[in-house]
Amino acid sequence: MAEISKVLCILVLFFVSGFADIAEPDYKSEDDSNEFSGHSLKVVKRFGNNNPAAVQPGQPAKPAAPKRKRGPFLGKWELHSNNSGVSTMHAILLPKVNQIVMFDATIWRVSQIQLSPDKMPCRIDRLHNNQPDCWAHSVLYDVDTAKLKTLKVNTDTWCSSGGLTVDGNLVSTGGYQGGANTARYLSACDNCDWKEYPTALADRRWYATQVTLADGGFLVVGGRDVFSWEYIPPEGQSNKAANYFPLLKETCDYLQGNFGPVNSFRLENNLYPFVYLVPDGNVYIFANNRSILFDPKTDKVLREYPVIPGGPRSYPASAASALLPLKPNRANPNAVDAEVLICGGATYDSYMLGETKKPLPPALQDCGRMVITSPNPVWKMEMMPTRRVMGDAVNLPTGDVLIINGAKTGSAGWHDADDPNLNPVLYRPDAPDGRKFRELAPTNIARMYHSVAVLLQDGRVLIAGSNDNDGYLYNVKFPTELRVEKFSPTYLNPRFNKRKPQILADQSESVAGFGKTFQLKVKSNETIDEKDFKVTLYSPPFVTHSISMNQRLIVLDVTEVKNNVSPGVANIVAVAPPSGAVAPPGYYLLTAVHRGVPSHSVWFQVK
Repeated sequence: MAEISKVLCILVLFFVSGFADIAEPDYKSEDDSNEFSGHSLKVVKRFGNNNPAAVQPGQPAKPAAPKRKRGPFLGKWELHSNNSGVSTMHAILLPKVNQIVMFDATIWRVSQIQLSPDKMPCRIDRLHNNQPDCWAHSVLYDVDTAKLKTLKVNTDTWCSSGGLTVDGNLVSTGGYQGGANTARYLSACDNCDWKEYPTALADRRWYATQVTLADGGFLVVGGRDVFSWEYIPPEGQSNKAANYFPLLKETCDYLQGNFGPVNSFRLENNLYPFVYLVPDGNVYIFANNRSILFDPKTDKVLREYPVIPGGPRSYPASAASALLPLKPNRANPNAVDAEVLICGGATYDSYMLGETKKPLPPALQDCGRMVITSPNPVWKMEMMPTRRVMGDAVNLPTGDVLIINGAKTGSAGWHDADDPNLNPVLYRPDAPDGRKFRELAPTNIARMYHSVAVLLQDGRVLIAGSNDNDGYLYNVKFPTELRVEKFSPTYLNPRFNKRKPQILADQSESVAGFGKTFQLKVKSNETIDEKDFKVTLYSPPFVTHSISMNQRLIVLDVTEVKNNVSPGVANIVAVAPPSGAVAPPGYYLLTAVHRGVPSHSVWFQVK
């Protein structure tokens, strides 16, 4: 009898362990969050000299030998490149070429890669006595090989904004000084380069936000000392005037007191506002701790939302923000709820304390989410495992949100934060209360001010940038960071490899009109269960300063799953988004997700 009991116990343990790593739903407690497997970076000195001068730009990093420890899989870090050429302040994944545009600012007149011969003559720096500047300040980064192609930008892109056109090309706006009124265009092709129009915008847009509208056009909102909005004009044209926007004036914080030569300190806390296109075609705008629903067609505020408790959230308080997945339904295409998530941030006076070299206060630890389409919207507050400012929120193809990068004290700004937050956090919107957050495997590279996070086709998240300095500096506490990492979320657990679905791109449709059905062929080693299967669309965002402009994930309505139309292949019929207000026309990453495991994403066009 004792032997039978032993056998039964072993069988039970085997059964439990076989299901312990199922990706969704996997609502484990946080008690095991300190154990992880698959962390491939060696533990080295975390901060200090990181001078990449001896490293050839565009060369992939040598992979470290993976270490395996017992415990749940909490993600894996890989060092992909030692030198990205430029410190990545801005980034976006381009369709068609599947490369990331990375750029910083021209004001420093240096980088770690010089312009290639085909980009000559050198840029002329009109702010420094017309001196030649032969350094590249923008590159195309190959996400597979880490190879670089230099791009030539003339106007200063420092703290600019951007988004993708209907054709998958990049439009970037604003910047510093001579770049503040500029609209820049970069086509998604191997041999293309920047085209710049320095007088396109009526107002100077430094720390402004650009949002894509339902027709594929763009709106740009705010900027330092600019309380207005305007449409981005057609290429080559210039706006004559902008539209005054009272919310930005009302949310610009000032602190009264004795600050040496001045009696008022400008805190702002309303730069880089969070702006989202709502499924009714209007625009949600959040600045500081307030938000509104705005109709740009009539230039009217349609409603004001409750103030988020806890403190300011937009730059330099710099919380992480995301629009949670949109879920259109063919039976009622006009009833699509939209919910906003805002996590972390800084106290009201954090920026002032950093600038005046006083003790830095702890960052905020709470998250607020609100259904902005509800007739009675309220903020529902939750607590993250740790405090975080300057975090990036990445919509994953599963519908979860990855919160990554940032610090535990201070605010955005040079030398205004400390105590890097090295652990990403997975936020699961549909998990029970108290079990939505899961702390993941840590990196050993501080990602502070001016760092970015970009979702890739293979489901990994590329992490780059971090420059806490006025220039390219290395012998400082937080050096200018040129290393590029990739983080594998929990759904890339090697144990799931056999379960990973595959979209057969050559047998699937890659374009669909609004509200139209389209077909996918999905290969799978297991029978696809319609209840545990979904198809998602993801719009690649323009990422800078902890804000991901135009990021949105749409969970499509799936009307048919027919298994074994050929051996191991299912035919999937899905419905494209109902309108441009739900998904603006353009290019998206399309992913098949089965039992919480996503496929490699393919490019898909909605029009």
